[in-house]
Order: sequence, then C-alpha cells, then structure tokens
Amino acid sequence: MAQKVLVVDDEKLIVKGIRFSLEQDGFEVDSAYDGEEALEMARANDYDIILLDVMLPKLDGFEVCQQIREFSSVPIIMLTAKGDDMDKILGLEYGADDYVTKPFNILEVKARLKAIMRRARQKDVQPKTAKVIEAGDLKMDCESRRVYIAGKEINLTVKEFDVLELLAFNPNKVYSRESLLNLVWGYEYPGDVRTVDVHIRRLREKIEANPSEPQYVHTKWGVGYYFQN
Repeated sequence: MAQKVLVVDDEKLIVKGIRFSLEQDGFEVDSAYDGEEALEMARANDYDIILLDVMLPKLDGFEVCQQIREFSSVPIIMLTAKGDDMDKILGLEYGADDYVTKPFNILEVKARLKAIMRRARQKDVQPKTAKVIEAGDLKMDCESRRVYIAGKEINLTVKEFDVLELLAFNPNKVYSRESLLNLVWGYEYPGDVRTVDVHIRRLREKIEANPSEPQYVHTKWGVGYYFQN
C-alpha cells in the first residue's frame, strides 16, 4: 500500500513540484492550500506524514500543527521561508518533528521525509524487551505508544515518544546529543543537534512536575542525557 503524504502550502507551484517528485517515488499525495483545509484533511484521513508550510492563509502552520497534535501524532515537517532560528524552534515547540528552510532542494525534503518514515517503520517491526515501563508516576505503554503521568495520558509527538522510549529502555545510560540524533532520527538525518535539545525540553515540560528539576530525564553536563528510574 502506498504511503500517504499531505502537502500544505499556499504556493501552488511548490505543491505541484513536491507532489510530482513524491509521486515519482510511489507516494500517494494529497494537497491543501490553507490552514483550515489542512486541518479538515488531517482529521478526515490517515496520513503517514505531513509537509506543512508556516505561512498559510486562515490559520498559520504553527496553529495547524498545534491543533493536529490534539488528535494525532502523525510526523510533521514544517516548511519555512524564514531563516530565523526562533521560527524553526517555535515549529518544534508546537509539536513538529522537523523543519526545512525555503528555498529547499526537493532531494533534501525527500531525504528527511524518508528518514522519519523509515525510523517509524523500524519501530513498528522491532521486538520490544518490555511492553510497559513504569517509574514513579510515569507509565509508558510501548505497544500502544501511550504515556501516562499519575494515570493521566500525556500527548507526546512521535519523536518525543521515541526519545523517551530509548532513554527509558536504557536507564542511567548517558546518550550524547549526537547519539540521540543518530539513533532516533537516523544516521542519514541531515539536521543538527539543537533538534535534540528542543525535544528534550518539550518532553520535560510534559512529563516532569518541575522541568528545571527533572525526576526522569536528566542532563549530565557536557556529556548528554539519561533516564533515571
């Protein structure tokens, strides 16, 4: 079955170019040209990944991403015409998994898209050594990919879950930012280590009672991150 991609951009020539390139690789591609249309399509369809422009009519990409995260953990790659790092970080804070800055090379877009989807497929087929992880008030069901704090479900993005799962399965093992980038995003991933820092910070905001004094995901200064149960 072909994997389904939703491409959201108000520039029709960009959508047409991405659609053509992805369809050449066997993807099934839907398109939307404003934020409201994108939300409707995301609710009505089961996509494998979404390419989402930041500057959109009606609802901007950040608002769309935030609202999608209320009902779906589908991987989202933000497309931004701005080079400002804060825009990129803001996209990740709203729940995006990655970003690409315009003007982009379609080969780079496809490389990032395929890296995220390949990692997701690998997670589906890899055997688990445990189905449930419990530490303090945290409970992690690895089969259903759900996380609970004191019985309340916490909505994590795909990459937030992947990072937490890797750390929790290997308690007290310190992973460098580069190692986490390679293991979670994939060795072919062309992004940088700041992506890891943003996901760790966002993860702490969701699972820690006090993110500045974490109980679960700790920092070993100058080395990396680890999980303590």
